[in-house]
Amino acid sequence: MARRGAIAGALLTAALVAVSFLGWKAAGLPFAPFDIFDWIVRLLPGGLVTFAIESSVAISRVFGVTSIGAAAKAGDQALAIAGLLLTGAVAGAVLFKILSLSGEPALLFGSILGAMLGGVALVAEYRLQRLSPGSVVGPVWVFGTFLGWGLGFGWTHDRLSTAEDAEDAERRLGRRTLIITAVATLAGIAFSRWSRLAIGRRWSDDHALPNAASTVTPVTGTRPELTPIEDFYRIDTDTRAPAIDGDRWRLAIAGLVSREQTLTLADVRALEPTHLFATLCCISNPPGGDLISTTRWTGVSLQRLLPQLALTPSATHLKITSADGFFEVVSLDTIRADERVMLAYAWDGVPLPAEHGFPLRLYVPDLYGMKQPKWITGIEAIAQWEPGYWVVRGWDREGHVVPAAAVDVAAQSGGTAQVGGVAFAGSRGVVTVEVSVDGGDWHEAQLRQPLSDLTWVVWRAQAPAGRRYVARIR
Repeated sequence: MARRGAIAGALLTAALVAVSFLGWKAAGLPFAPFDIFDWIVRLLPGGLVTFAIESSVAISRVFGVTSIGAAAKAGDQALAIAGLLLTGAVAGAVLFKILSLSGEPALLFGSILGAMLGGVALVAEYRLQRLSPGSVVGPVWVFGTFLGWGLGFGWTHDRLSTAEDAEDAERRLGRRTLIITAVATLAGIAFSRWSRLAIGRRWSDDHALPNAASTVTPVTGTRPELTPIEDFYRIDTDTRAPAIDGDRWRLAIAGLVSREQTLTLADVRALEPTHLFATLCCISNPPGGDLISTTRWTGVSLQRLLPQLALTPSATHLKITSADGFFEVVSLDTIRADERVMLAYAWDGVPLPAEHGFPLRLYVPDLYGMKQPKWITGIEAIAQWEPGYWVVRGWDREGHVVPAAAVDVAAQSGGTAQVGGVAFAGSRGVVTVEVSVDGGDWHEAQLRQPLSDLTWVVWRAQAPAGRRYVARIR
């Protein structure tokens, strides 16, 4: 019976995942399989989490993955689903074994198991703040799907126990479960693709880039100078982006302020906007990696917003928190010294996608993405510096961008090669890029005018043909 229980557990859990996926994509309901995984990850030691992130990046490089961020996210999602399937299989084996020894009602035991795991799922949802405030639909959906899963265990046990031909009954139940799983999964994928069709007309659809007249052109095969939004890298600890209703969202202002207040998204967008082209890079980006992207940011300068925050004289830093529990601390000195520090709400002229921080995310020049929260929900004025989310977990306290140049392409013809790539040094700018071939002499590259002093620089160089090309910033 344990073997049949494990098979039934895996099949029923696959159906649970598929039905939950359909609810998520079709109606925006919680997707507990991912949320439970995210909750568990947050309970793990910080050093283990950072090690896992860097290991996944390294593995992606070894296998020549072209989109490291997408591969890492897919890996997290696969682990979440595989972990739940394994849990279901083990639970099924144990439940069937207990029922074979006790003779107790299978539906009762199944409902108890489903209710227990449904309770665990609800704890994860509430801890991660993934349930809409005041809504009962989300909690009922999460608990109800797990309760139905548990009842399915009991019903399956009874069906297999009373069938004249248990193996035939097992095959028929397996086919039905797989059909339900396939239909729900395909429907969820269809809803997912439909929801992504319209991202809106972008600024770059109607405007030339500010360096369009530059005489230095990229070598064919160099990554796009302005990263398409759908290709912008994403690295975070969320297997799925927090679902935030822009109409109900509020930015809470608290801490060392003369009055606490909240701002709506309309309030933020009504303030004088700041537009700038900027490159964002992940601290885990390997040499030549794609965990770096450039776009046109739109938002409100925190420097201009400070008077509205009504800070008290004792305030020295702002602690910025996110819907997923992420937080970072920014000094008021940094904000007052640089008007480009912003709360961004649009990329390339369209609202931030959910995966990239809707409705609001922080941008601070010269810092890696680990220091820049997405899905911002609160700003707290505090009297001293505190370690941010990733600093607590062992990563660099400052998070300053380290200058680096990447080789994207080397087009060889005869004995020469046209080599191209990008170089990034934050707002410090790039003056000289050099290329070496097979460890030989360095050849100076031509630099294309950057989109701004906050973006990468596209470069090209003519060098001897070879097998290995390395670029550096001088």
